Amino acid sequence: MMVELKDMRTAYGQTLIDIGEENPNVVVLGADTTDSLKTIGFGKRFPNRFFNVGIAEANLVSIAAGLANEGKVAFASTYAIFLPGRCVDQIRNAIAYPSRGDKKGLDVKMVVSHGGLTVGADGGSHQQIEDIAIMRAIPNVKVLIPADSIAVSKLTWIISQTYGPIYMRMARPKTPLVHQESQDFKIGKGIIVCDGSDCTIAACGITVKMAIDAAESLKQEGTSCRVIDLFSVKPIDSILLEKAARETGCIVTCEEHNIMGGLGSAVAEVVSESYPVPIKRIGVQDKFGESARDNEIPLLLKKFNISSVNIVEKVKEARSVAR
Repeated sequence: MMVELKDMRTAYGQTLIDIGEENPNVVVLGADTTDSLKTIGFGKRFPNRFFNVGIAEANLVSIAAGLANEGKVAFASTYAIFLPGRCVDQIRNAIAYPSRGDKKGLDVKMVVSHGGLTVGADGGSHQQIEDIAIMRAIPNVKVLIPADSIAVSKLTWIISQTYGPIYMRMARPKTPLVHQESQDFKIGKGIIVCDGSDCTIAACGITVKMAIDAAESLKQEGTSCRVIDLFSVKPIDSILLEKAARETGCIVTCEEHNIMGGLGSAVAEVVSESYPVPIKRIGVQDKFGESARDNEIPLLLKKFNISSVNIVEKVKEARSVAR
């Protein structure tokens, strides 16, 4: 059976055009990556609402903040290694810190691509594996990691209508669909992709499909796993996580991010305070990435133990501790 692969960036670019048709206050900014991020289509359709600031990410953020301060809904997009990588100060002080009355932060949507290890041959210097930790630590900023192109489209619409600073990270490669078009998304709420009673697997981004594959493999061995897409890393669905901890007794997390400060850390923080159970975290083990051509990306993920096979092993470890 052929797996259908879809490009997140294409979904993002088309959705921006659709949103732009309905909302004349939406503006889009890029940093010399507008072709790659597929935002150039918005620029062709709405040239007076499109700004390519060049290779100047701090300016990208500052200009977006200025436009938002004047009442615009600003979408600022480039690669994750550059945003937040080159402009944390501007994000913190120009976007997240200012408040307008009872509204916290400015209405800037920071939507990036090329998150995690799966960026191609550029290697560790361009593999952003710290962004979840950085962005969720900044007050007033929401953090979203969609699993597929359907999630990207739905969430782009949602964030265009949700006031405040939001960071959304897309993957570079085409990804399999894990959601249906009918799936509802709500910031702060996780999605139970498949239910189970023996262990919970919580994932985000491209690792959601790995979690589904792991659950299917474990099912053949008689182990029932609940898979949760925690696309909303901040705010995180603490109610759903506590319920999962109580009902399944252990949790495995998986993410394309440093093991420090990412999804696994967020889950552990919630569960340790509400209903402590054994937790096993899968991610980059506090080291930089390595170069890999596109056809070598599966090997790179395998080398870093971010795979359905490793999820299966960690589920077994977590269950053995929970017994």
